[in-house]
Amino acid sequence: MRKILVTGGTVFVSRYVAEYFAGKGDEVYVLNRNHYAQPDGTILIEADRHNLGDVLKQYAFDTVLDVTAYTGDDISYLLDALGNFEDYVLISSSAVYPETLPQPFTESQQTGSNKYWGAYGTNKIDAERELQKRVPDAYMLRPPYLYGPMNNVYREAFVFECADQKRKFYLPRKGDMKLQFLHVRDLCRCMEAILDKHPANHIFNVGNEQSISVRDWVEQCYRAAGRTAEYVEVYQDINQREYFSFSDYEYQLDVSRQRELIETTIPFEEGLKESYLWYRGHKDEVRRKGYIEYIDKML
Repeated sequence: MRKILVTGGTVFVSRYVAEYFAGKGDEVYVLNRNHYAQPDGTILIEADRHNLGDVLKQYAFDTVLDVTAYTGDDISYLLDALGNFEDYVLISSSAVYPETLPQPFTESQQTGSNKYWGAYGTNKIDAERELQKRVPDAYMLRPPYLYGPMNNVYREAFVFECADQKRKFYLPRKGDMKLQFLHVRDLCRCMEAILDKHPANHIFNVGNEQSISVRDWVEQCYRAAGRTAEYVEVYQDINQREYFSFSDYEYQLDVSRQRELIETTIPFEEGLKESYLWYRGHKDEVRRKGYIEYIDKML
């Protein structure tokens, strides 16, 4: 049994991570401001990571799983406040790779600004650099789009809503843009493997090996909802983020290094069925956006 600190713990990735490791029998502490329901089987440390004082000094953790660090300051404040710990794993992002680099992106490439991700990507770079400077043996995971149960982001939930309403789906052009995903449980499996194996590499791209076209993704989301998708192709010169969940940006991660951690990932069809079952019971937890309203008014 490990003594684990998870930052956050109340929504999507951090909540799933906390409950995953608690379910494995680990003693899991979650650090948050106690504004939402807490994950099952965990122990709350109620505090703001930007104003921790001495609240963490009494604890010695085997592992820190940092899911909610978005800037260098986020890393600094937490490290300044921590007592003893052994391992540190940061959930970073594939947004740290400039769109100008050759693809698929590899861990050895230089990070830098990406015009599609903006400050989110550069802030994640700052977080990585601060952690590498202060904890050279820390591990960092760079996932693409995450999906699965507890996802409150309006991505697959948007498609599920369209399917439930028996709507035609409005595709950007032919829908051939590719997307790369990773199920949140596979992210946890990667973290667990790091803690068990302590691999020599410390930075890992993580994700499904195969990307999926937007059209195929929508088709599988509809199928998970028990529907068959019908499409309207959109060719107007408008920002597709007005009516669709993703920017007009296609990229691919090289995830060959991930095989040091896990050999296979959850089949996409299986993962989406899990996502839909969660969505059906938690629609009020999804951060809904006005895509459908825009479609009905403008398209």
